[in-house]
Amino acid sequence: MQAEIITIGDEILIGQVIDSNSAFIAKELNKIGVSVYQITSIQDDRDHILTALKEAGERSSVIIITGGLGPTKDDITKHTLCDFFGDELVQDEKVLHHIEVLFKKYISTPISDLNRKQALVPSQATVLHNAYGTAPGLWMKKDKVVYVSLPGVPMEMKNLMTSSVLPMIIEEFDRPFILHRTILTYGLGESALAEKIEDWEDNLPEFIKLAYLPNLGKVRLRLSAKGSDNDVLKSTMDAEIKKLYPLIGDIIYGEEEDASVEAQIASLLTEKQLTLATAESFTGGRIAEGITSIPGASQYFKGSVVSYATETKIKLLGVPEELIQQYSVVSEEVAVAMAKNAKTILNTDFAIATTGNAGPTKGDSDAEVGTVFIAISTPERTFAEKFSMGNHRERVVEKSVNKAFELLLKEILNF
Repeated sequence: MQAEIITIGDEILIGQVIDSNSAFIAKELNKIGVSVYQITSIQDDRDHILTALKEAGERSSVIIITGGLGPTKDDITKHTLCDFFGDELVQDEKVLHHIEVLFKKYISTPISDLNRKQALVPSQATVLHNAYGTAPGLWMKKDKVVYVSLPGVPMEMKNLMTSSVLPMIIEEFDRPFILHRTILTYGLGESALAEKIEDWEDNLPEFIKLAYLPNLGKVRLRLSAKGSDNDVLKSTMDAEIKKLYPLIGDIIYGEEEDASVEAQIASLLTEKQLTLATAESFTGGRIAEGITSIPGASQYFKGSVVSYATETKIKLLGVPEELIQQYSVVSEEVAVAMAKNAKTILNTDFAIATTGNAGPTKGDSDAEVGTVFIAISTPERTFAEKFSMGNHRERVVEKSVNKAFELLLKEILNF
Protein backbone atom coordinates (compact mmCIF):
# COMPACT_ATOMS: atom_id res chain seq x y z
CA MET A 1 0.00 0.00 0.00
CA GLN A 2 1.82 3.09 -1.19
CA ALA A 3 1.06 6.64 -2.25
CA GLU A 4 2.67 9.43 -4.22
CA ILE A 5 2.47 13.18 -3.69
CA ILE A 6 2.55 15.62 -6.59
CA THR A 7 2.92 19.32 -5.85
CA ILE A 8 2.04 21.68 -8.68
CA GLY A 9 3.38 25.22 -8.91
CA ASP A 10 6.24 27.15 -10.46
CA GLU A 11 6.63 28.99 -7.13
CA ILE A 12 7.91 25.76 -5.53
CA LEU A 13 10.39 25.03 -8.31
CA ILE A 14 11.98 28.50 -8.16
CA GLY A 15 12.26 28.40 -4.37
CA GLN A 16 9.72 31.16 -3.75
CA VAL A 17 7.56 28.85 -1.62
CA ILE A 18 8.79 25.99 0.58
CA ASP A 19 6.88 22.75 0.09
CA SER A 20 5.69 22.10 3.64
CA ASN A 21 2.52 20.40 2.36
CA SER A 22 4.29 17.21 1.30
CA ALA A 23 5.85 16.74 4.74
CA PHE A 24 2.45 17.03 6.42
CA ILE A 25 0.72 14.70 3.95
CA ALA A 26 3.46 12.06 4.16
CA LYS A 27 3.38 12.08 7.96
CA GLU A 28 -0.41 11.73 8.07
CA LEU A 29 -0.42 8.92 5.50
CA ASN A 30 2.19 7.00 7.48
CA LYS A 31 -0.03 7.17 10.55
CA ILE A 32 -2.69 5.14 8.75
CA GLY A 33 -0.32 2.59 7.22
CA VAL A 34 0.29 4.18 3.81
CA SER A 35 3.92 4.44 2.71
CA VAL A 36 4.91 7.36 0.49
CA TYR A 37 6.86 6.04 -2.48
CA GLN A 38 7.72 9.32 -4.19
CA ILE A 39 7.21 13.08 -3.91
CA THR A 40 7.32 15.09 -7.15
CA SER A 41 7.17 18.84 -7.75
CA ILE A 42 6.15 19.95 -11.23
CA GLN A 43 5.31 23.06 -13.24
CA ASP A 44 1.85 24.45 -13.98
CA ASP A 45 2.05 22.80 -17.38
CA ARG A 46 -0.62 20.54 -18.91
CA ASP A 47 1.70 17.98 -20.50
CA HIS A 48 3.93 17.85 -17.43
CA ILE A 49 0.93 17.25 -15.16
CA LEU A 50 -0.51 14.55 -17.44
CA THR A 51 2.82 12.70 -17.55
CA ALA A 52 3.23 12.89 -13.77
CA LEU A 53 -0.29 11.56 -13.18
CA LYS A 54 0.16 8.66 -15.62
CA GLU A 55 3.55 7.59 -14.20
CA ALA A 56 2.42 7.90 -10.58
CA GLY A 57 -0.67 5.81 -11.26
CA GLU A 58 1.50 2.99 -12.61
CA ARG A 59 3.38 2.79 -9.31
CA SER A 60 1.00 3.64 -6.49
CA SER A 61 -2.58 3.20 -5.28
CA VAL A 62 -3.17 6.74 -4.01
CA ILE A 63 -2.01 9.92 -5.75
CA ILE A 64 -2.39 13.18 -3.81
CA ILE A 65 -2.02 16.40 -5.77
CA THR A 66 -1.73 19.86 -4.22
CA GLY A 67 -1.87 23.24 -5.92
CA GLY A 68 -3.16 24.71 -9.15
CA LEU A 69 -6.79 25.03 -8.04
CA GLY A 70 -7.03 28.83 -7.97
CA PRO A 71 -9.41 30.91 -10.11
CA THR A 72 -6.76 32.48 -12.36
CA LYS A 73 -5.58 31.33 -15.79
CA ASP A 74 -2.28 29.92 -14.50
CA ASP A 75 -4.12 27.41 -12.30
CA ILE A 76 -4.88 24.54 -14.69
CA THR A 77 -5.16 21.46 -12.47
CA LYS A 78 -8.94 20.98 -12.82
CA HIS A 79 -8.84 21.33 -16.60
CA THR A 80 -5.94 18.90 -16.83
CA LEU A 81 -7.72 16.37 -14.60
CA CYS A 82 -10.62 16.52 -17.05
CA ASP A 83 -8.21 15.72 -19.89
CA PHE A 84 -6.72 12.83 -17.89
CA PHE A 85 -10.12 11.32 -17.02
CA GLY A 86 -11.89 12.21 -20.26
CA ASP A 87 -14.27 14.37 -18.25
CA GLU A 88 -15.78 17.86 -18.29
CA LEU A 89 -16.32 20.62 -15.74
CA VAL A 90 -19.78 21.16 -14.31
CA GLN A 91 -21.06 23.62 -11.75
CA ASP A 92 -21.53 22.28 -8.22
CA GLU A 93 -24.33 24.24 -6.55
CA LYS A 94 -23.19 23.44 -3.01
CA VAL A 95 -19.69 24.75 -3.73
CA LEU A 96 -21.14 27.88 -5.37
CA HIS A 97 -23.34 28.56 -2.34
CA HIS A 98 -20.32 28.11 -0.03
CA ILE A 99 -18.26 30.57 -2.10
CA GLU A 100 -21.03 33.17 -2.00
CA VAL A 101 -21.38 32.78 1.77
CA LEU A 102 -17.62 33.20 2.27
CA PHE A 103 -17.59 36.43 0.26
CA LYS A 104 -20.64 37.78 2.04
CA LYS A 105 -19.27 37.09 5.52
CA TYR A 106 -15.51 37.51 5.30
CA ILE A 107 -14.35 39.20 2.10
CA SER A 108 -14.73 42.93 1.52
CA THR A 109 -14.34 42.87 -2.28
CA PRO A 110 -17.41 41.92 -4.35
CA ILE A 111 -17.64 38.38 -5.67
CA SER A 112 -16.77 38.08 -9.39
CA ASP A 113 -17.52 35.59 -12.12
CA LEU A 114 -13.90 34.45 -11.77
CA ASN A 115 -14.57 33.55 -8.13
CA ARG A 116 -17.77 31.73 -9.07
CA LYS A 117 -15.77 29.56 -11.50
CA GLN A 118 -14.24 27.86 -8.43
CA ALA A 119 -17.56 25.96 -8.28
CA LEU A 120 -16.72 24.21 -11.58
CA VAL A 121 -15.60 20.64 -10.85
CA PRO A 122 -15.04 17.48 -12.94
CA SER A 123 -18.38 15.67 -13.25
CA GLN A 124 -16.89 12.33 -12.16
CA ALA A 125 -15.30 13.73 -8.99
CA THR A 126 -16.48 13.29 -5.44
CA VAL A 127 -16.35 16.86 -4.13
CA LEU A 128 -14.68 17.39 -0.74
CA HIS A 129 -15.97 20.39 1.22
CA ASN A 130 -13.30 23.03 1.87
CA ALA A 131 -14.49 24.84 5.00
CA TYR A 132 -11.72 27.46 4.86
CA GLY A 133 -11.50 28.37 1.17
CA THR A 134 -13.22 28.54 -2.19
CA ALA A 135 -11.41 25.66 -3.95
CA PRO A 136 -12.98 22.28 -3.08
CA GLY A 137 -11.01 19.08 -2.83
CA LEU A 138 -11.59 16.41 -5.49
CA TRP A 139 -11.58 12.60 -5.16
CA MET A 140 -11.44 10.63 -8.43
CA LYS A 141 -10.70 7.01 -9.43
CA LYS A 142 -9.14 5.43 -12.50
CA ASP A 143 -8.21 1.75 -12.85
CA LYS A 144 -8.48 1.21 -9.06
CA VAL A 145 -6.11 4.13 -8.43
CA VAL A 146 -7.41 7.03 -6.33
CA TYR A 147 -6.43 10.57 -7.35
CA VAL A 148 -7.04 13.32 -4.79
CA SER A 149 -6.63 16.98 -5.72
CA LEU A 150 -6.27 19.47 -2.86
CA PRO A 151 -5.69 23.24 -2.69
CA GLY A 152 -2.11 24.34 -2.07
CA VAL A 153 -2.97 26.68 0.83
CA PRO A 154 -1.62 24.73 3.85
CA MET A 155 -4.50 25.55 6.20
CA GLU A 156 -7.07 24.41 3.64
CA MET A 157 -5.11 21.32 2.61
CA LYS A 158 -4.57 20.15 6.21
CA ASN A 159 -8.24 20.43 7.08
CA LEU A 160 -9.28 18.50 3.97
CA MET A 161 -6.71 15.78 4.67
CA THR A 162 -7.81 15.19 8.24
CA SER A 163 -11.57 15.67 7.80
CA SER A 164 -12.09 13.93 4.44
CA VAL A 165 -9.14 12.30 2.69
CA LEU A 166 -7.70 10.14 5.49
CA PRO A 167 -11.09 8.69 6.55
CA MET A 168 -11.88 7.91 2.90
CA ILE A 169 -8.54 6.15 2.36
CA ILE A 170 -9.10 4.10 5.52
CA GLU A 171 -12.51 3.03 4.21
CA GLU A 172 -11.28 2.33 0.67
CA PHE A 173 -8.11 0.29 1.29
CA ASP A 174 -6.79 -2.53 3.46
CA ARG A 175 -3.56 -1.25 4.95
CA PRO A 176 -0.69 -2.68 7.02
CA PHE A 177 0.27 -1.18 10.35
CA ILE A 178 3.25 1.19 10.31
CA LEU A 179 4.88 2.18 13.58
CA HIS A 180 7.58 4.80 14.09
CA ARG A 181 9.44 5.61 17.31
CA THR A 182 12.09 8.33 17.31
CA ILE A 183 14.59 8.51 20.18
CA LEU A 184 16.19 11.91 20.84
CA THR A 185 19.89 11.95 21.81
CA TYR A 186 22.15 14.91 22.56
CA GLY A 187 25.88 15.28 22.96
CA LEU A 188 27.27 12.43 20.83
CA GLY A 189 27.98 12.46 17.10
CA GLU A 190 26.42 10.05 14.62
CA SER A 191 29.54 7.88 14.14
CA ALA A 192 30.35 7.60 17.83
CA LEU A 193 26.71 6.79 18.57
CA ALA A 194 26.65 4.10 15.87
CA GLU A 195 29.71 2.42 17.39
CA LYS A 196 28.10 2.26 20.83
CA ILE A 197 24.92 0.60 19.57
CA GLU A 198 26.36 -1.48 16.71
CA ASP A 199 25.61 -4.88 18.27
CA TRP A 200 22.10 -3.82 19.25
CA GLU A 201 21.43 -2.53 15.72
CA ASP A 202 22.75 -5.73 14.10
CA ASN A 203 20.34 -7.83 16.18
CA LEU A 204 17.16 -5.88 15.46
CA PRO A 205 14.29 -7.99 14.08
CA GLU A 206 14.05 -7.94 10.28
CA PHE A 207 10.79 -5.96 10.31
CA ILE A 208 12.34 -3.09 12.33
CA LYS A 209 14.58 -0.64 10.48
CA LEU A 210 16.85 1.96 12.10
CA ALA A 211 17.70 5.36 10.63
CA TYR A 212 20.15 7.96 11.98
CA LEU A 213 18.95 11.56 11.67
CA PRO A 214 21.81 13.87 12.78
CA ASN A 215 21.22 17.58 13.25
CA LEU A 216 23.81 19.90 14.81
CA GLY A 217 24.59 18.48 18.20
CA LYS A 218 21.75 16.02 18.39
CA VAL A 219 20.95 12.72 16.69
CA ARG A 220 17.48 11.23 16.29
CA LEU A 221 17.24 7.47 16.09
CA ARG A 222 14.13 6.53 14.13
CA LEU A 223 12.86 2.98 14.45
CA SER A 224 10.30 1.95 11.83
CA ALA A 225 8.27 -1.25 11.80
CA LYS A 226 5.64 -2.54 9.37
CA GLY A 227 3.39 -5.57 9.72
CA SER A 228 -0.10 -6.97 9.98
CA ASP A 229 -0.26 -7.29 13.79
CA ASN A 230 -0.13 -3.94 15.56
CA ASP A 231 0.22 -5.49 19.05
CA VAL A 232 3.29 -7.46 17.96
CA LEU A 233 4.84 -4.32 16.44
CA LYS A 234 4.30 -2.33 19.64
CA SER A 235 5.53 -4.98 22.06
CA THR A 236 8.63 -5.76 19.98
CA MET A 237 9.43 -2.08 19.56
CA ASP A 238 9.09 -1.50 23.32
CA ALA A 239 11.42 -4.42 24.01
CA GLU A 240 14.09 -3.17 21.61
CA ILE A 241 13.99 0.38 22.98
CA LYS A 242 14.28 -1.02 26.51
CA LYS A 243 17.53 -2.72 25.43
CA LEU A 244 18.83 0.60 24.12
CA TYR A 245 18.71 2.50 27.42
CA PRO A 246 21.55 0.62 29.19
CA LEU A 247 23.76 1.43 26.20
CA ILE A 248 23.10 5.18 25.75
CA GLY A 249 20.60 6.12 28.44
CA ASP A 250 22.83 8.98 29.59
CA ILE A 251 22.31 10.87 26.31
CA ILE A 252 18.65 10.02 25.66
CA TYR A 253 16.27 12.91 26.30
CA GLY A 254 12.99 11.27 25.40
CA GLU A 255 11.15 10.57 22.20
CA GLU A 256 10.16 12.91 19.40
CA GLU A 257 6.50 12.20 20.06
CA ASP A 258 7.11 13.27 23.65
CA ALA A 259 7.98 16.78 24.70
CA SER A 260 10.93 18.56 23.08
CA VAL A 261 13.94 19.48 25.22
CA GLU A 262 12.56 23.01 25.50
CA ALA A 263 9.21 21.63 26.63
CA GLN A 264 10.91 19.34 29.16
CA ILE A 265 12.75 22.35 30.58
CA ALA A 266 9.49 24.28 30.71
CA SER A 267 7.72 21.45 32.53
CA LEU A 268 10.50 21.03 35.09
CA LEU A 269 10.83 24.74 35.83
CA THR A 270 7.07 25.06 36.23
CA GLU A 271 6.81 21.96 38.41
CA LYS A 272 9.68 23.04 40.68
CA GLN A 273 8.61 26.72 40.64
CA LEU A 274 11.99 27.85 39.33
CA THR A 275 12.82 30.76 37.04
CA LEU A 276 15.21 31.33 34.14
CA ALA A 277 17.03 34.15 32.38
CA THR A 278 19.38 34.23 29.41
CA ALA A 279 22.31 36.41 28.39
CA GLU A 280 23.16 35.81 24.75
CA SER A 281 25.90 37.15 22.54
CA PHE A 282 26.54 35.33 19.24
CA THR A 283 23.31 33.26 19.54
CA GLY A 284 21.41 36.52 19.13
CA GLY A 285 18.29 35.58 21.11
CA ARG A 286 17.83 32.10 19.63
CA ILE A 287 17.80 30.47 23.09
CA ALA A 288 15.16 32.90 24.32
CA GLU A 289 13.16 32.25 21.16
CA GLY A 290 13.20 28.51 21.84
CA ILE A 291 12.09 29.03 25.41
CA THR A 292 9.26 31.42 24.57
CA SER A 293 7.99 29.12 21.81
CA ILE A 294 6.49 27.00 24.60
CA PRO A 295 3.06 28.23 25.77
CA GLY A 296 3.10 29.45 29.37
CA ALA A 297 6.76 30.52 29.33
CA SER A 298 5.89 33.66 31.32
CA GLN A 299 5.53 31.47 34.41
CA TYR A 300 9.27 30.77 34.55
CA PHE A 301 11.11 32.91 31.99
CA LYS A 302 11.99 36.38 33.26
CA GLY A 303 13.76 37.71 30.19
CA SER A 304 16.91 37.92 28.13
CA VAL A 305 19.77 40.32 27.50
CA VAL A 306 21.10 40.01 23.95
CA SER A 307 24.49 41.58 24.58
CA TYR A 308 25.88 41.21 21.10
CA ALA A 309 28.46 43.99 21.36
CA THR A 310 31.24 44.05 23.93
CA GLU A 311 30.03 47.47 25.08
CA THR A 312 26.60 46.01 25.88
CA LYS A 313 28.14 43.25 27.98
CA ILE A 314 29.87 45.92 30.04
CA LYS A 315 27.05 48.47 30.34
CA LEU A 316 23.95 46.26 30.61
CA LEU A 317 25.27 43.02 32.04
CA GLY A 318 27.93 44.58 34.23
CA VAL A 319 30.78 42.41 32.98
CA PRO A 320 33.98 44.12 34.24
CA GLU A 321 35.92 45.74 31.42
CA GLU A 322 39.22 44.59 32.93
CA LEU A 323 37.96 40.97 32.86
CA ILE A 324 37.37 41.28 29.13
CA GLN A 325 40.75 42.89 28.59
CA GLN A 326 42.52 40.18 30.58
CA TYR A 327 40.76 37.08 29.22
CA SER A 328 39.08 38.26 25.95
CA VAL A 329 35.37 38.68 25.33
CA VAL A 330 35.22 35.04 24.18
CA SER A 331 36.37 33.29 27.33
CA GLU A 332 35.21 31.11 30.19
CA GLU A 333 35.54 33.98 32.63
CA VAL A 334 33.32 36.33 30.62
CA ALA A 335 30.70 33.61 30.04
CA VAL A 336 30.56 32.94 33.78
CA ALA A 337 30.21 36.66 34.56
CA MET A 338 27.41 37.00 31.99
CA ALA A 339 25.45 34.11 33.50
CA LYS A 340 25.93 35.23 37.10
CA ASN A 341 24.98 38.81 36.37
CA ALA A 342 21.95 37.88 34.26
CA LYS A 343 20.68 35.74 37.13
CA THR A 344 21.20 38.60 39.57
CA ILE A 345 19.77 41.35 37.37
CA LEU A 346 16.66 39.40 36.45
CA ASN A 347 16.39 37.73 39.88
CA THR A 348 16.11 34.13 38.67
CA ASP A 349 17.14 30.67 39.85
CA PHE A 350 18.89 29.68 36.63
CA ALA A 351 20.61 31.52 33.80
CA ILE A 352 22.22 30.61 30.50
CA ALA A 353 24.96 32.69 28.88
CA THR A 354 26.69 32.37 25.53
CA THR A 355 29.74 34.10 24.13
CA GLY A 356 31.68 32.98 21.11
CA ASN A 357 32.93 33.60 17.62
CA ALA A 358 30.46 32.37 15.01
CA GLY A 359 32.36 33.92 12.13
CA PRO A 360 33.06 34.67 9.40
CA THR A 361 35.54 37.12 11.01
CA LYS A 362 36.95 37.15 14.53
CA GLY A 363 35.23 40.37 15.63
CA ASP A 364 36.23 41.69 19.08
CA SER A 365 38.12 38.52 20.01
CA ASP A 366 41.21 36.65 18.90
CA ALA A 367 39.42 33.32 19.39
CA GLU A 368 39.24 31.09 16.37
CA VAL A 369 35.98 30.97 14.43
CA GLY A 370 33.74 28.32 15.98
CA THR A 371 35.05 28.77 19.52
CA VAL A 372 32.17 29.20 21.97
CA PHE A 373 31.64 29.24 25.72
CA ILE A 374 28.30 28.30 27.25
CA ALA A 375 27.73 29.10 30.92
CA ILE A 376 25.01 27.83 33.23
CA SER A 377 24.28 29.52 36.55
CA THR A 378 22.27 27.48 39.05
CA PRO A 379 21.21 28.17 42.65
CA GLU A 380 24.33 26.27 43.74
CA ARG A 381 27.08 27.01 41.20
CA THR A 382 28.09 28.71 37.96
CA PHE A 383 30.26 27.04 35.35
CA ALA A 384 31.17 27.40 31.68
CA GLU A 385 32.25 24.88 29.08
CA LYS A 386 34.28 25.49 25.93
CA PHE A 387 33.30 24.03 22.56
CA SER A 388 34.58 24.11 19.00
CA MET A 389 31.51 24.18 16.76
CA GLY A 390 33.08 24.32 13.28
CA ASN A 391 33.46 27.14 10.78
CA HIS A 392 29.95 27.59 9.36
CA ARG A 393 28.15 30.50 11.01
CA GLU A 394 24.63 29.05 11.08
CA ARG A 395 25.95 25.66 12.15
CA VAL A 396 27.90 27.22 15.04
CA VAL A 397 24.83 29.07 16.29
CA GLU A 398 22.40 26.14 16.00
CA LYS A 399 24.76 23.63 17.61
CA SER A 400 25.39 26.03 20.46
CA VAL A 401 21.68 26.57 21.09
CA ASN A 402 21.13 22.79 21.22
CA LYS A 403 24.10 22.34 23.55
CA ALA A 404 22.87 25.11 25.86
CA PHE A 405 19.50 23.40 26.26
CA GLU A 406 21.23 20.07 26.88
CA LEU A 407 23.44 21.53 29.64
CA LEU A 408 20.53 23.37 31.26
CA LEU A 409 18.28 20.32 31.28
CA LYS A 410 20.94 18.25 33.03
CA GLU A 411 21.33 20.87 35.75
CA ILE A 412 17.60 21.21 36.36
CA LEU A 413 17.20 17.43 36.54
CA ASN A 414 20.01 17.22 39.12
CA PHE A 415 18.69 20.10 41.25
